[in-house]
Amino acid sequence: MKLRWAARARSDIKEIGRFIARDRPAAARGWVARLQDRARPAARTPRAGRVVPEIGDPEVREVLVEHYRIVYRIRGKAIEILTVFEGHRLLRRTDLAGDDSAARG
Repeated sequence: MKLRWAARARSDIKEIGRFIARDRPAAARGWVARLQDRARPAARTPRAGRVVPEIGDPEVREVLVEHYRIVYRIRGKAIEILTVFEGHRLLRRTDLAGDDSAARG
């Protein structure tokens, strides 16, 4: 399957990197790479991620990297990373509304 990053997810990753870089620039690069690397297996085994509990849509799933959630949508023969955020937050449908593919679901 093809792996795509929504604009929101790309922005999320950059913001996470900037936040961590304030105190530890080298760690920021490592975290961004780790998050990106963890998203790649979703393209190989998309249903291995858990269904996002607060959304309840079997096509919207997530994988966890320590305290970060990587949320993606299964769309035909593609996986789209929708957002990446800290796990203490709950995902709301409105968090996905800015992405045109999420707006269709």
